[in-house]
Amino acid sequence: MKDMIVTSAEEQFAKLGLSLPPAPAPLGVYKPYLIDGKYLYVSGHGPVQNDKSLIIGRIGRDMDIEQGKLAARQVGLTILSTIRTHVGDLDRVKRVIKILGMVNCTPEFERHPYVINGCSELFAAIWGTENGIGVRSAVGFGSLPDNIPVEIEAVFELY
Repeated sequence: MKDMIVTSAEEQFAKLGLSLPPAPAPLGVYKPYLIDGKYLYVSGHGPVQNDKSLIIGRIGRDMDIEQGKLAARQVGLTILSTIRTHVGDLDRVKRVIKILGMVNCTPEFERHPYVINGCSELFAAIWGTENGIGVRSAVGFGSLPDNIPVEIEAVFELY
């Protein structure tokens, strides 16, 4: 049997060559994250860019499905930034438990899961398919705060 080379989540992230935006501060009355025992709950995050601006627009009107998927990936990066900033490095996360993806889209748009794959694929690349893919919901909304195209909240298990 071939020896398996196990890399950490931090090493996997470095291999991807991506950068994290600044972790967003709450703009309302809520906590961006909460640790309860071995579980990390992350509040809904939007697509914060490296310059702190938000990606905005409605999928099906202002942006296409591929732009929506990239926005969902950016939300994933924003969640990772919150984890690194407030919890420690990405190796504190044992696995992804659940993702709830909300898509700001036109009424006729029906490919919400494809859009949220932008985040799910990122997490799978970092924690692997066994630990990086959890249960998930992907649903459409008539609007989201500040006209962001995607909002995602997540639950993780910690070491």
